[in-house]
Amino acid sequence: MKNTKIALAARLALGVSTAVLLMHGTAMAQSAPADAATTDDMQEIVVSGFRHSLESAIEAKRDASQIVEAISAEDIGKLPDNSIAESLARLPGLAAQRVDGRAQVISLRGLGPDFTLTTLNGREQVSTGNNRSVEYDLYPSEIISSAVVYKTPQAGFTAQGLAGTVDLQTVRPLDYGKRVLSASARYEQTSIGKLNSDSEDKGYRASATYIDQFAHDTLGVSLSIAHLNSPTQQETSRVWGYPQLSNGQYVIGGDEVRANSEEFNRTGIMSTVQYKPTDNFTTSLDFFYTHYQDYQWQRGIEMPLQWGNGSVNGAQPAVALLPGYTVTGDMITSGAFSGVKGVGRSDVGSTQSDLYSMGWNGQYTKGDWTGTLDAGYSLADRTTTRFESYFGTGSSGSSGATDTIGFTNVGTNEAGYQYTHNLNYADPNLIKLTDPNNWNGGTTPYAQNGYLNKPRVHDDLLSLRGDLKKDFHEVAFLKDIDIGVNYTERNKEYYQPEWYVTLTSNLTAAVDPLTGVRGASAPIPSWAMVGTADLSWIGLGNTVAYNPVELLSRGVYSLVPCAQYRANCTSDSHYTVTEKVTTGFVKADVDGTLGAVKVMGNVGLQLVHTDQSSTGVAIAAANKYQDRTLGVGYTDLLPSLNLAFVLPNPDHQIRLGAAREMMRARMDQMQANLSYGFDASKAGISNPNNGPWSGNGGNPYLKPWYADAVDLSYEYYFNKAGYLSLAAFYKHLENNIYNKSTLTDFTGINPNSAATPATNFGYVTVPVNGAGGMIEGVEAAFAVPLDMVWSKLSGFGINGAAGWTQTDLQAGSQGVGSGNSTLPVAGYSKWTEQGTLYYENGGFGARVSVTHRSGYLSEQTGFGQGREFDMAVPETLVDAQVSYDFGEGALKGLSIVLQAQNLTDEPVITYYNGDTTQNWRYEKYGVRYLLGASYKY
Repeated sequence: MKNTKIALAARLALGVSTAVLLMHGTAMAQSAPADAATTDDMQEIVVSGFRHSLESAIEAKRDASQIVEAISAEDIGKLPDNSIAESLARLPGLAAQRVDGRAQVISLRGLGPDFTLTTLNGREQVSTGNNRSVEYDLYPSEIISSAVVYKTPQAGFTAQGLAGTVDLQTVRPLDYGKRVLSASARYEQTSIGKLNSDSEDKGYRASATYIDQFAHDTLGVSLSIAHLNSPTQQETSRVWGYPQLSNGQYVIGGDEVRANSEEFNRTGIMSTVQYKPTDNFTTSLDFFYTHYQDYQWQRGIEMPLQWGNGSVNGAQPAVALLPGYTVTGDMITSGAFSGVKGVGRSDVGSTQSDLYSMGWNGQYTKGDWTGTLDAGYSLADRTTTRFESYFGTGSSGSSGATDTIGFTNVGTNEAGYQYTHNLNYADPNLIKLTDPNNWNGGTTPYAQNGYLNKPRVHDDLLSLRGDLKKDFHEVAFLKDIDIGVNYTERNKEYYQPEWYVTLTSNLTAAVDPLTGVRGASAPIPSWAMVGTADLSWIGLGNTVAYNPVELLSRGVYSLVPCAQYRANCTSDSHYTVTEKVTTGFVKADVDGTLGAVKVMGNVGLQLVHTDQSSTGVAIAAANKYQDRTLGVGYTDLLPSLNLAFVLPNPDHQIRLGAAREMMRARMDQMQANLSYGFDASKAGISNPNNGPWSGNGGNPYLKPWYADAVDLSYEYYFNKAGYLSLAAFYKHLENNIYNKSTLTDFTGINPNSAATPATNFGYVTVPVNGAGGMIEGVEAAFAVPLDMVWSKLSGFGINGAAGWTQTDLQAGSQGVGSGNSTLPVAGYSKWTEQGTLYYENGGFGARVSVTHRSGYLSEQTGFGQGREFDMAVPETLVDAQVSYDFGEGALKGLSIVLQAQNLTDEPVITYYNGDTTQNWRYEKYGVRYLLGASYKY
């Protein structure tokens, strides 16, 4: 099987290379006489637009000392796509994952976001999440001039990931060399209308850039600002699972159906001051700031079907699967459930983030010596609010109306299921504020009518670097030697306060004898109503929609602190992780010849010392928690080698890379917190493998991932906008990180429940270092101006890439499951393919781009900011745009553009148990259209 997979990848690479070589040979034969005849009369042709960006990216790849991929802006403020992640996903070996409809995170060479570091102008950046991976939608594409993906490390680059490093780069005003004033604006609209009455389906984005030089071109200034207001409408369904009946057949357990609407606001500012008073001294100061505010409306119904049992105290009849259902294979594909008491949801949420990044660099050269100092500081603060509010026909202890829900499985590529119903969930006379399924579970004395949490993340990173380089003028292959030291100090803090939401009237209400808690139902005040939410796309009609924040502010709701009734609530609430890393490095650049072959590259060594620690709360004894601080220090040696062999025909290059690579653990895995849980429904089970007790936490002693890697590539550059690249890589991972469960005695720990446990033993799960694995792959990429094939295709071009990877790493190695999960590592796709067909001529431009990735294990942020994983089906995205640039006349400098994203309306679909017929998550975002103009003076 393994040889077959390699053969498939080899055939792909061979096919691409043969096609390109044939094109090149044909073009040479056709164009040689014409070139000879017109050489003397040749005039300079100014290339702009997408082809210009392609040429710049190819030049960066060709000139790099490492194996890299690159993207470049078409012009000031005009990256080829609307987001950085979308552009990166068009490079060989990369794939993007959509979050809330936006390409937000990337996977590189089969490894997910956990294994890639991102820098801004060479400086490592903080993140607004629990991990190191950045959210690319925080960085406006309008202020990024280029991005380089380093697939192999080198000793002088101290911020490196195991999969690679993405360096986002902004314009250098003195290097740009001329004054520019540009502005752009775009209107956007989604194809899905307003799913929530109080949301929007239209938005806009605007940006402006100013670049200038002063004092005889010794002082340069650039300033960019970009603002975005972008709506998203999302039809979403999350099936609870598929229980197996006594007859061996599987049936849907329940479904959470939502109409989600989002308004994404972001303002980004980038400024650079560059000063070069003499030829041997230059200094620059960078400042970047982005403010991100995201509002979400999430409304719908959760339907307990096979797993619905009415009230926990039997106040209502259990949900029943009615006779007459249809079976296909071992799956019940259509039928109906009676006695369904849905839990209505009218939730709201928001996320506010502020990200700052500042950096100073100074460089002085005297003779053969060059000294460089660099300082950077990056800071991020994020607050997320999640406010859940529940409604239904009555509380779990009442005789509120139940529904009969019909269901039909409509296939993997659709929403999974279509439903029928009898009740009108938009009727305010029927629907009430309530706790339909007793989700309180006895945790507090009051009915739970909602839930509120406000996770907060603070992340700051200080970096200091100094290095000294000696130029040897290519003496005996030695070009120069660079010796330096880099110090970083990073602190990430996470805090999550939680509250239960109850009706204020419940605080003084009598105890309901059926539920054992204080609480009843209440009508929804008319002043809180904001219209309806649309669930007709899945057959459930409309539901009521109201603002729970207004209910809280006007006293209808009250908050009950989680920690007041749940002792282990505090264990989830607060931790800090600190890293102090000192890296010494030496790097020698080489440049010489071996016969007729020119050899360039570098060889180097890093000595890295790390001190890491975490402070958090852990259970100590009985029902008490206390702070603890734990940590470890370790030292690593990381050698690296990068060589480029330029063949006698300099258009052909062979590159070799070899290195010891390292990637630190997720920061939330390194937390010192340790908590426990008690499931009262399992109190009578004596087997600790499925008993009531459990615990989980982090591990401040975690060591990084380590890998020994080798890369080999062949590159052929036959045109400024044309090249062919074939690459292969192999990484042997020395270790991994997985979740390990240890049998633990919970004697003396308060279960916070009246139930008496049949055992005091359970399992505590924490991440640990374990045995490693491998990942290998083959990548092919090409770009061909089609006028090389046929002169009548002048202006047309095509570029594309494909990547194949194979790994024996599994999801357990990333802290998912128990460590023996057979799911692939998160973010891993075996195949990735990208292609763009473009045309540019006389100011007119058009292009269509396609990206595809095979199935992968997707990661989302779940309840309480925890990690959720599910297998996603293969995904193909199609984007297109047409544009026109006015190159002369009164409108010179003006460009207009029409864009469409996700033209085929591709949804995100995931499934359970490796079975694509068992739909789990369905998210449909529709098509996004943008119309805009830009002007450059």
